[in-house]
Amino acid sequence: MSKGPGLFTDIGKKAKDLLTRDYISDQKISISTYSDTGVALTSTALKKGGLSTGDVAAQYKYKNTLIDVKVDTESNILTTLTFTDIVPSTKTIASLKFPDCNSGKLEVQYFHHHATFTSAIAAKQSPVIDVSAALGTPTFAIGAEAGYETSSGKLTKYTAGISVTKPDSCASIVLGDKGDTIRASYIHHLDQLKKSAAVGEITRRFSTNENTFTVGGCYAVDNLTVVKTKLNNHGKLGALLQHEIIPKSILTISSEFDTKALDKTPKFGVALALKP
Repeated sequence: MSKGPGLFTDIGKKAKDLLTRDYISDQKISISTYSDTGVALTSTALKKGGLSTGDVAAQYKYKNTLIDVKVDTESNILTTLTFTDIVPSTKTIASLKFPDCNSGKLEVQYFHHHATFTSAIAAKQSPVIDVSAALGTPTFAIGAEAGYETSSGKLTKYTAGISVTKPDSCASIVLGDKGDTIRASYIHHLDQLKKSAAVGEITRRFSTNENTFTVGGCYAVDNLTVVKTKLNNHGKLGALLQHEIIPKSILTISSEFDTKALDKTPKFGVALALKP
């Protein structure tokens, strides 16, 4: 395990990723190439419903600087610069989107053996400032985050969380949505390589008195194939198959069914990521 408690956003992330990552209902293909100069190019095409979009992204790393540029079919250009250790133990991330310059953002992250801090400001006419902090160790962390809108002087969000991490498991509790929801999750890895795992998550929304309980898991059939599944108390069943067709190139097939309304058409998604 890494040194320090990690960022606040890492609390509960492992369980959330297992229940949400790679579950898609669209058709997507991406092709990556690498030049001799170290530039990585990725072209992506996405079909969502009857709408087709695409983008081309370029990434280049020079010493402690990572440059990302993405251009999409709607003529938007997103540029992200990541600087590591401008000041020791820090990471600075600056992003700007053209032509909407109001979507710019500057974030600074600070890492310590027993604490991490982040501060971000959005480049808008009414800037929003986000701050977060996490205290602890790699095995135990407690933290909080808040958002402040300078024009109104009001808090846009405040969240708190706690997590306990062991080599083969992780449990967390997050109080979010300005105290309106509480989410508890637990993930347990079933093998040393952490390719197979089981997860459970329960979320309660106090304003509507609604509870959502989700269980899921992933299983490595072999070194090239992984299957995932999830089911919640509302009857939503999801299943996913990932297969490495050639080295570093992955095919993902995903579906979702409503077991309480089998007359509805299930959702299906396919994604193909090709890398050299």
